[in-house]
Amino acid sequence: MPIRCEIVSQDRMVFEGEADIVILPGSEGEMGILPNHAPLLSTLNYGVMKVRFQGQEQYFTVAGGVVDVQPDRVVVLTDAAENVDEIDVRRAEEAIRRAEEYLKAGPPPDTDEYLAMEAALKRSHLRLEAVKRYRGPSMPSYRREES
Repeated sequence: MPIRCEIVSQDRMVFEGEADIVILPGSEGEMGILPNHAPLLSTLNYGVMKVRFQGQEQYFTVAGGVVDVQPDRVVVLTDAAENVDEIDVRRAEEAIRRAEEYLKAGPPPDTDEYLAMEAALKRSHLRLEAVKRYRGPSMPSYRREES
């Protein structure tokens, strides 16, 4: 019997479905959740989570957050999440360029804007690394131009 999995970001339901196993980037390391898992509440790191169901795997980037595990369900609440297959590489590269330019301009590091740009830079790098690892550099949607 599978476990129910939900991935919820601030603005939308990213995934809702069944899973044979859910692998998460926990704050203490990678964790695997199987059906009938003991109840657990944990924080998440930035990283990639995997949802496997009937031999098919889906990968999602998650920008921290929390996971609530019950024997019959896993609920991930995160600031930002995205299916790796849906990542727009050009948009991620543009976000990196903008964030790096902003940070090079030398704003005070203790401002909210600076911290937001650092977080955006971290998320964009995570997205590109996930595409490279899980979609592969030979995929037509992944084309990183070096500057």
